[in-house]
Amino acid sequence: MHRRTFLIGVAGALTSCTSGRLHRLNVYNWDNYVARSTVPEFERRFNCTVRYAVYGSAEEMLAKVMSGNSGWDVVFPSNSFVGPMQELGLLAQLDHAKLPNLLHLDGEFQSPQWDPLLQWCVPYMHSATGILYSKRASPSPRCWADLWTGSYRRRMTMLDDPAEVFAACLKRLGHSVNSADERQLKAARDLAIQQKPLLRAYLNEEVRDQVVAGDVLAAQMWAQVAQVAMDNSSDLAFAFPQEGFPLYADNVCILRESKHRDLAYEWLNYLLEPQVAAAIATEITAATANASARKLLPLKMQNNPVLYLDSETRKRGEWFRALPPSAQRLRDRYWTEIKSA
Repeated sequence: MHRRTFLIGVAGALTSCTSGRLHRLNVYNWDNYVARSTVPEFERRFNCTVRYAVYGSAEEMLAKVMSGNSGWDVVFPSNSFVGPMQELGLLAQLDHAKLPNLLHLDGEFQSPQWDPLLQWCVPYMHSATGILYSKRASPSPRCWADLWTGSYRRRMTMLDDPAEVFAACLKRLGHSVNSADERQLKAARDLAIQQKPLLRAYLNEEVRDQVVAGDVLAAQMWAQVAQVAMDNSSDLAFAFPQEGFPLYADNVCILRESKHRDLAYEWLNYLLEPQVAAAIATEITAATANASARKLLPLKMQNNPVLYLDSETRKRGEWFRALPPSAQRLRDRYWTEIKSA
């Protein structure tokens, strides 16, 4: 999935080798997904060098590490990628004795649906998908179905992400975002094609400026990205659709191929430190999976209902799951048909 390429806070680009430092950790992460101080402070504390690079989609990351000889030690897969990566033998099983800071995780993330025993990953940040909209939009969108009316014709966008577009269509039809049923997927495809004349385009984070400027009135968007946009304009609001919506989480994993396993554990445990996790969440405007860190956030951020959903809203959310290969191939074919329609 393509996400977060504009989020504020620079990760640090590629860090070059530093003389006098004998150890190097190779970290491959989403773009702008740590604080400016995260990497330099780790290097200072552990007298090492971090080779840090970024990717724009989980698919891009997976393609790089599939060989098992990529040179990376640590990656940050979305929750629906953890299971498949483990089945492919790409992940190292975690030794909890080396991760004492796991106790800081929120209760929900100490036994997440995608890895109940935390054998393969450590939850990092989480979010959901909904509708970012201008308060000048009339009526204000509250449901996915509202994006199939003429109210925002040619001033509306959907994400350029097949999982997200299918999720919106499937939820509108009353189905799971993870449906593998051919009839349901075909109906979702038809619904997406029906919507196309109403859209300006399929766009990801790059639509933010158009929404802030008022050129786009409504955009399917990730909550984390939407909050950054709203911080830049008081004229924007966000809705979690009534029919239901997807939830996702990014996780930190050690690759089985890692040649710097001890330092990789130090990195995971470091990211779990409440002060470190809080600094990251604050700078990138994200929802941390770390309960102790959340308590250190500014009160306005701790209680932000877009980043941290209330219990009633959360009930409408559904975690993305890994799909059977046959269902994924069908979705890929239908997505091609949607884009070319």
